Amino acid sequence: MVNDYSILIGGEAGQGSRRAGLIIGKLFSELGYRIFIYDDYQSLIRGGHNFSQIRASNQEVLSSRRKIDFLLALDKNTFNQHQKDLDKNGIVIYDDEKVSFSTRFTKDRKMRFVGLPLKTIVQQAGGAPIMENIALVAGFAKVIGVGWPVLARILKKEFKKWPDLNLKVAETGFKGAPKLVRLRKGTNRKSLTLLTGNQAVCLGAVKAGLIFYFAYPMTPATGILHYFAKKEKEFGVKTIQMENEIGVINAALGAAYAGARTMVGTSGGGFALMTEALSLAVQSEIPMLIVESQRTGPATGVPTYTAQGDLSFVLSAGHGDILKFVIAPGDARQAYFWAGKSLNLAWQCQTPVVLLIDKQVSESTFDFDFGVLNKIKIEKPLIWDRKGEYQRYQNTKNGISPLAFPGDKRAVVKATSYEHDEFGLGVEDEKNVALMQNKRLRKFELMKRQTECLPAVEVYGKKNSSKAVIVWGSTVGPAREAAVQMGFKVIQPVIIQPWPEKQIRRALKGVKRTVLVEASATGQLADVLDRYSIKIDPHTKNPGVGVDRKVLKYDGRPFLPEEIKEKLDSI
Repeated sequence: MVNDYSILIGGEAGQGSRRAGLIIGKLFSELGYRIFIYDDYQSLIRGGHNFSQIRASNQEVLSSRRKIDFLLALDKNTFNQHQKDLDKNGIVIYDDEKVSFSTRFTKDRKMRFVGLPLKTIVQQAGGAPIMENIALVAGFAKVIGVGWPVLARILKKEFKKWPDLNLKVAETGFKGAPKLVRLRKGTNRKSLTLLTGNQAVCLGAVKAGLIFYFAYPMTPATGILHYFAKKEKEFGVKTIQMENEIGVINAALGAAYAGARTMVGTSGGGFALMTEALSLAVQSEIPMLIVESQRTGPATGVPTYTAQGDLSFVLSAGHGDILKFVIAPGDARQAYFWAGKSLNLAWQCQTPVVLLIDKQVSESTFDFDFGVLNKIKIEKPLIWDRKGEYQRYQNTKNGISPLAFPGDKRAVVKATSYEHDEFGLGVEDEKNVALMQNKRLRKFELMKRQTECLPAVEVYGKKNSSKAVIVWGSTVGPAREAAVQMGFKVIQPVIIQPWPEKQIRRALKGVKRTVLVEASATGQLADVLDRYSIKIDPHTKNPGVGVDRKVLKYDGRPFLPEEIKEKLDSI
C-alpha cells in the first residue's frame, strides 16, 4: 500500500512558514518517507501570502499534488485560499486567536478543526512571535501521532540558537493538541538528507573542483550565492558578490584564464547582460560554467515564480557562431550530477556550459541520497606538456588546444576577443580566419560525440508505449507521475545542445504520437525538436522527432500530475 500525504502550511511573509515546512519535511523523512517540498512566496518582506506544500510518500516524489490532507494555517488567508483543495476528511490546524470559523461545511466534507492559542503559547514560554510556527508544527506532530522524543530530536538538530526556548514552545504546543490519527511509518529504510536544487548544484560543482563562485543576487539563483557564502570555509570555494552581472562574468573569465575552475549564477535578466562576455569566452576558449535559473518573464516578470521561457534565448545567446553546451537537469539528483559534469566538460572542451534550471528546481526541496556523490570527480583538462614553443590556439585534430596559465615562465599565455592565429596574435586574413573557425567547429563535433556517450536522454514509464510525453527540466517530475499511471512513455532530453540525436531516436523507437509538456507560453522545445525532425523512413521505421500536440502552462505555477493527466486524457 502506498502512503502519500500532502501537508500545506501558510501565513504572511515573516511568519516562518518556509522554515516550518522544512521541519515537517524532516519529520516525515525521519518516519521513513520520501519528501518533496514546494515553496510559494511573493516578492514581499512582510505581508502577502506565503506557503510551503510538503509531500510525503513511500515512493519517490518530485512534485506536489492537488489535494491537501492537512492544512496548517498561521492566518485566516491561508485557510481561505486553500480550503477548496482540502480533502473531504482533511484536518485543519490553526491559530484560534487569529482565526475563527463561523460556519462549517456540507455533510460530504467531514473536516476536523484543531485550534491552538499560538500567541499565548509563545508568550508563556518567553519566546519571540516568530516561534508561533514551531508551536503550530508541534501541535501538528501530536495530531498525527508522532511521539515527543522524535519531534524533540529533530528540533534539537534544527535549532542551534536558543534550543531550550524552542523546545519549551514546542512542548507546550504539543501538549495542547489532541491525537487524532496515527500515520503508518514509511517504508524508506534510511532518513535521506533534504536539500534544494540550488544546494545540489553547489555540491556537484564542489566535487568537480570549483574554486571561485561569482554572482549578483537574482532570484531564484540567489540561494546558490547564500549557500556558498555560508559554507565557504567548509567547501574551500571563494565566494564573491560583484556589482552587477557584467562584472560577474568578466571577473569569472579572468579567474578561469588564470587556471581556476569558476562558476557564475543568475536568472534570465542577468544572463542577458552576460551574453557579450559569453561570446568572448567562446572566441578566447576560456572554460565557463553559467547557472541560469529561469523565472516568469519577460523583463522583471514575476520574479519569485517559475517558468521555462528562456530556452530559445539560451540556445542562441551570443553573437557569431557560438559553440556551447546547454544542459537542463530536472531535480536535485540531476542538478548535482550535471553541475559537476558541466564543470568538467567546460574545462575539457574549453567552452562555456549553461546549466539551465528554473525556480521549481532551484528552490524546491528534495530528498537526496549522498550515495550519488561518488559519481562525480575532477576530470583533468588537456595541459601543455612544455614541449616546443607554446601555442595557445594550436590547431589540433579535435580542436582542443593544450592549456598553460599565467606564471609559467616557459609560456607566453594569451587570451583575445579578436580572431587570432595559433599563438593568439590578431589576424584578419581569410586563411587564418577560416583556420580558427574550422578548429572551433571540430571542437563542436567532439562535443557532439561526448554528448552521445553521456546519459543525455532519460526515459521513464512504459518503455514500449506508442505514445510519448516529451519534457525537459522540472516538468519531468509531474509528467513522469502522470504518465506512469496512464501507461505512457516519458522522454526527457537533459543535454539540449549539442542535440543528442542518436539517443532521442532510440527513445522514440515505436512511438507514433508525441505530446510536449512545458511551462511556457510557446512550447520552445518543440522548435528544437522540429529542427531535427525528419520523415519516417518506410524501410527502417526510424521515427521522426516532431511534436504532435503541446500541453503548456504559463501562470508561474508548476505543473501538478493531476493537471497533466487531465490534459492528456482530453487529447
